[in-house]
Amino acid sequence: MIGRLNHVAIAVPDLQAGAALYRETLGATVSAPQALPEHGVTVVFIELPNTKIELLEPLGPDSPIAKFLDGNPAGGMHHICYEVDDILEAREKLKNAGARVLGDGQPRIGAHGKPVLFLHPKDFTGTLVELEQV
Repeated sequence: MIGRLNHVAIAVPDLQAGAALYRETLGATVSAPQALPEHGVTVVFIELPNTKIELLEPLGPDSPIAKFLDGNPAGGMHHICYEVDDILEAREKLKNAGARVLGDGQPRIGAHGKPVLFLHPKDFTGTLVELEQV
């Protein structure tokens, strides 16, 4: 069901500083910031030869990333994202297997303009999992 690793997301308290670290220290290509109000974040993507790193900064105090940073003020890994061919089919298989889909269970459009869902970390060895339809 799951395909390749699409990205690893890292919450950061300062998106500009995080992007500079990857661009200047590691020599990575970093995208322009993209505000995603429906997800409560601003993101940049670091392009790697085999995947991406997504840096997430909260877009206001009610952002889930702001809550994450309250417990992890220096930032840290927030979630991993796997690709799936059919997000609705994947959702149904996972729900039938007992996995919990977060939110209302309906896919939302993510940073890449494609449908995404999040799965409860307690169902996946403590890791928040995002699925993105490709």
